[in-house]
Amino acid sequence: MAELKEVRVPDIGGHGDVPIIELLVKPGDAVSKDQGLVTMESDKATMEVPAPFDGVVKELKVKVDDTVSEGTLVAIIEVTEAAAAAAPVAAPALAPAAVAAPAPTPAAPVPPVVMVESGAPVPALAPVAEPGQPGIPPMRFEADAVLPAKVPYASPAVRLFARELGVDLAQVKGSARGGRISKEDVQIFVKTALAGGGAPVQATGGGVGGLNLLPWPKVDFAKFGAVESKPLSRIQKISGANLARNWAMIPHVTQFDEADITALEDLRVAVNEENAKAIAAGKAGKLTMLAFLIKASVAALQKFPTFNASLDGDNLVLKQYFHIGFAADTPNGLVVPVLRDADRKGVAQIAREMGELAALARDGKLKPEQMQGGCFTISSLGGIGGTKFTPIINAPEVAILGVSKSEIKPVWNGEKFKPRLLLPLSLSYDHRVIDGAAAARFTTYLGQLLADLRRAML
Repeated sequence: MAELKEVRVPDIGGHGDVPIIELLVKPGDAVSKDQGLVTMESDKATMEVPAPFDGVVKELKVKVDDTVSEGTLVAIIEVTEAAAAAAPVAAPALAPAAVAAPAPTPAAPVPPVVMVESGAPVPALAPVAEPGQPGIPPMRFEADAVLPAKVPYASPAVRLFARELGVDLAQVKGSARGGRISKEDVQIFVKTALAGGGAPVQATGGGVGGLNLLPWPKVDFAKFGAVESKPLSRIQKISGANLARNWAMIPHVTQFDEADITALEDLRVAVNEENAKAIAAGKAGKLTMLAFLIKASVAALQKFPTFNASLDGDNLVLKQYFHIGFAADTPNGLVVPVLRDADRKGVAQIAREMGELAALARDGKLKPEQMQGGCFTISSLGGIGGTKFTPIINAPEVAILGVSKSEIKPVWNGEKFKPRLLLPLSLSYDHRVIDGAAAARFTTYLGQLLADLRRAML
């Protein structure tokens, strides 16, 4: 006996208003359990809504460009009696959404109070009083701003998105039906503000956003030769706004150092040679220098806990877990997968999980939770080149480690010069939390660990 069952959007990490970019099936198609029905694209990842059971698609409830959230009805599937009986076991994560529709959007939520850091305001990007942000004096509160008639019309997901970028929704014009503000409206507002055309926030000083900056130059580049206009990817739009905010709001200082990795590189090469057959057969992961860097960084974070922290108002949150983010280069831009609980894993397991996360990143299939919760980030350009650079801190973290290409250099050992393989380190840190002496101690200790990783066991 056949039965009609609903398929709803499962937990997608708190994201809302995620657009549908592709329909993978059509009414009448037979589908099997875990087969993708539609594809969604969030800010940094592409996700599929899977079929929780075998059956035949009777009806699709969404179309391309529709936006969905957790619990949104996607499809109606006709299932057999056997498949229906197995459905609760096959897809427990979908059961709550199938029973109850998502909670209605509050009619008139109070917009966040926009705050501006003294001496460092950002064009239309003043940070709000969210956890992980520094304690900063609020702007003058006006009751008129929270009257129902003046509350911006936007969904909770868009409000959260705007808060993350420090955007005052009262300054954003909605383009959706009824004047509703969409994520795209927020992105356009941020892009315009960064280009000098946005409405400045209230702050001391003149110019754009109170920074006394000249407007962004408007140039007709075609006057000087042939040009091609190429739109930014979604990842570039989102990460660009975040990077601009982090660079403007965090007082960056970068500590440069070098680590002698001669012995460590010899060990890495030897182990990979020993496991060459297993690696070729896919039974073992290839050890990378970045895996050793993550392991050594965890030991350094344990010794210097201030680097494994975040600002929360006037408090410093010291984290007892060690989730390490690493920058992954993808065709659509840079993303930062997070390797969780790195302190509990060996170098081989770290290398294997890094490879899996990097593959998901390249395919655009990272889940939102796989890019959240990082404590410390490593950006490695060692496979490309360069000698040093200044990485931008990934807020609300307080430090980020940049790694460049290693190079053999002569090093004086007290008697003579000997060739050693040196790895350039670039540690950017939040000067509100970390001073120069602490940063120098951190890189020095990290260098000692990389020179002899046995120190991490002490």
